[in-house]
Amino acid sequence: MNRRIKFLSPEQKGMQANQTKTGSRLVACVNKYSLVFHALLSMMLIFIIEVISRHSIVSAFSFLSMHTWAFVYNSFIIFASLSLVYLMRRRLLGRLIISGFWLFLGTINGCILSNRVTPFGYTDLKCISDLLSMQNTNYFTAAEATLVVVVVGLFLAFCVFLFIKGPKYQGPRRKFVTPALVAVPFLLLPVTTEAAQNTNVLASYFANIAQGYENYGFVYGFSTSVVDRGMSKPEDYSQESVAEAKKESKQDTTTNTDKPNMVVVLLESFIDPTEVEFLNFSEDPIPNFRKLTEEYTTGHLTVPVVGAGTANTEFEILTGMSMQYFGTGEYPYKTILKQTDCESIASNLSKLGYGTHVVHNNGGNFYSRANAFSMMGFDSFTSKELMNIQEYTPLGSWPTDDILISETAKTMDATPNQPDFVYTITVQGHGDYPTEKVLLEPEIKVSGAKDEAANNQWEYYVNMIHEVDKFVKNLTDAMAARDENTIVVFFGDHLPSLGLNESDMATGNTFKTKYATWNNFGLAKKDADLAAYELLANVTNDMGIHEGTIFTYEQSGLDKKATDTEEYLSGLNHLQYDLLYGNRYAYNGADLYPATDLVMGVAETGIADIWPSATGDYATIIGKNFTKWSKVFVNGEKVDTVFVNSSRLRISLDSLGDQDTVVVNQMGSSNTVFRSSNEFVFEDPLAENTETEMPESTETTETDSTETETTETESTETETTETESEKNISE
Repeated sequence: MNRRIKFLSPEQKGMQANQTKTGSRLVACVNKYSLVFHALLSMMLIFIIEVISRHSIVSAFSFLSMHTWAFVYNSFIIFASLSLVYLMRRRLLGRLIISGFWLFLGTINGCILSNRVTPFGYTDLKCISDLLSMQNTNYFTAAEATLVVVVVGLFLAFCVFLFIKGPKYQGPRRKFVTPALVAVPFLLLPVTTEAAQNTNVLASYFANIAQGYENYGFVYGFSTSVVDRGMSKPEDYSQESVAEAKKESKQDTTTNTDKPNMVVVLLESFIDPTEVEFLNFSEDPIPNFRKLTEEYTTGHLTVPVVGAGTANTEFEILTGMSMQYFGTGEYPYKTILKQTDCESIASNLSKLGYGTHVVHNNGGNFYSRANAFSMMGFDSFTSKELMNIQEYTPLGSWPTDDILISETAKTMDATPNQPDFVYTITVQGHGDYPTEKVLLEPEIKVSGAKDEAANNQWEYYVNMIHEVDKFVKNLTDAMAARDENTIVVFFGDHLPSLGLNESDMATGNTFKTKYATWNNFGLAKKDADLAAYELLANVTNDMGIHEGTIFTYEQSGLDKKATDTEEYLSGLNHLQYDLLYGNRYAYNGADLYPATDLVMGVAETGIADIWPSATGDYATIIGKNFTKWSKVFVNGEKVDTVFVNSSRLRISLDSLGDQDTVVVNQMGSSNTVFRSSNEFVFEDPLAENTETEMPESTETTETDSTETETTETESTETETTETESEKNISE
C-alpha cells in the first residue's frame, strides 16, 4: 500500500511551532487572568443578548446607561455560570458551551419578540411541542426550523471538535478548594438578588413581564421565570385560614331556577380603538359593541397580560383565580393543570345541570387547551380541526370568526334538554399586523400613527376588529332568534401587540380592555370596572347563581365593595393555593371537581360509502362532517388524504385493497386523534367481477383540491344534499 508522506520545510515547521506557542500563550494568559476575562466576557455577552432581544444597538446602550446596576447584576449571573469551567480540564470548551447557551436563549428571545410582545420565559420550554407542531404557519416557518437545526448542528459539531482537539488545562487541581471557590458566586446570587430588589435595582414581581425584561434585562427575567414558578405557599396557610376565607364567601343559594344559557366570548386583542389617544377614524369602528355598552352591563376589565398571553386572561376568567400569585411568565395551562384538576365556571354550572362547551377556531392542542378544558370540567371542545373553515383574513393568517356563530349554536343544539354554558374564543383580531398596505379600500380609514408603516398596521387591525364587531351583532341576533333565555358576555383578552404605552391610552393603563354583555330576559344594567378574575363572579351574582368556592368568595367581596382590601386578597390567595397546590381543606380533602372525559366536537364524523373512480387511480370517501384536518387511515395506517368538501375525501386507490378497514380521523397537532368515524370495510367491486360505477351525481359534484390546508376550498355542492348512503350513517 502506497502512502504519501508530507514533509514540511524548516520555515513551515517554524511557523507551525510559533502558532502553537502563540495559542498556548493565549490560553495560559486567559487561565492566569481568568476572573478578569470572565467579567469582561460576561458583560460582552449581556450586551450582545440585549442587542438581539431589543433588535437595536441603541436600545442596548440605553439599557446600559439607564439601568447600569441591573446590567451589572445580569453580568454577574453569567459570571457565576462561567465559574463552572474551573471544574473542567477542557476550559475553553466549557466557556464556549456556557456562552453559547446564553446566546442561544437570547436569540430565542429575540426571535419570539419579533412575533409577539411577551418575551421568552421558562414556561415557553413547555410549549416546544406546540411550536414544532406549527411549522409553516404564521408562528413558525419551515425555513426558520431548518435554520435552527443547521445552526445548532454546526455549534455541536464545533464543540465535538474542541473536545477532541482542543487544549486541556494542565495546572494543578485542588479537590476541595476549587469546588468551594466555584460555589462562592452561586452562594452570593441570592444575597445580591435580595439586596438589588431591596434597593429597587431589580423588581421581585413583574406586573408586565415585557416591561420587566426591558427594565431589568433578559438574563435576570428568564432566570426569575426558572426559579419563581407555581404559587408560593402563604406564610399562614392552614385549615383554619381556608375555613376563615370560606366563612367570608356568599352563603346564598342559587335562586335562578330558569337557568338561562350563558355564552362567554373572548374577543382576541379587542379594545375600543377610540381609547387610543392618537388615532383618528372615518367612522366608529365598533358601533355594535358600543350599542351593547349603552344598553347592557359593561365596564373596563383589568387583564393580567399585555399584547400576548391569551391563556392567562382565559384562566382568570374561567377559574376566578388571579395570576398575580403565580411566578414570572407562568402559564397554569402548561404547568399545574397538566397534573391537577381545577374548579371552574364549567364545573360549577355542571352541578346545576348545564352542558358545558368550548368553541375555538384555532388548534385544539395550542396552549394545551384540550387537556386544560378537561381539567376544568368541560363536556366538549370544538376546535378548528372539527370545523369546515373556508374564510380567512386578508393575510390568510387566521380564520374569520363568522363560523363561530353556527358552531356555538351547534353545541347548544347538541344538548336540547339542558341549559348551556358555551365559551367561545375568537382569533380574527390576532396579530401580526402588516406594515405594508394590504387593504386597498378599507371600510374604516385610520390616521394619526407616527409613520406610514404604523398607520398601515393600525388600519389593518381596526378593520379586523370592525369585522369582529359585525360578528358581535350577528351572534347576539342568532341567540335572540333561539327564543331561549340567554346572556352573552364579550371581553377583550389584552391590548393588541402594537407597542402601546400608558400615555397612549385614555385609561392610562395598558392592562385595561373592555367587556360588554347582552341578555334577553331583562337583567338590569349594572356597570362596573372589574378584574378579569372577577368578571364571571359578578355576572353570575347578578343572575342569582351562587356556586363555587372561588366565585362565591368573590361575590361576597363584590357585594361589600372590598375587593381591593388586604384581607380580601389574602383570602383569595389562600383559597386558590389550597385548591391547586395545597391540601384542599376547602373540599375536606375530597376531589369534588374531577377532570372530565372531554369530547372533541359535538357532530359525528361518518363514512357512508367508498367509491373507486372510473379511471381507477383514486377512491372517494363519502360521508359527513369532514374537514381539512380529516385524515384517512387504512388498517390503522395513515394515507395521503385530499379534502374535497365536507362530504368527500380522496385517497389513492393504490393504498386501498379489498376488505381493508377504513377510518377517518380528525387530527390535531403532534398526530393527536381528536375524533374518529365509524369503521368501514371496503369491498372492492373489481374483486367481485362486477361493473359498478360511481353515481354520476357524486362524480360531478367533486372538485379537485390540494392538500395544503390554507388553500383548500369546498366545492359548490351544498351541505344539505345527501346521498341515500349518507343518510344511513348511524349517529
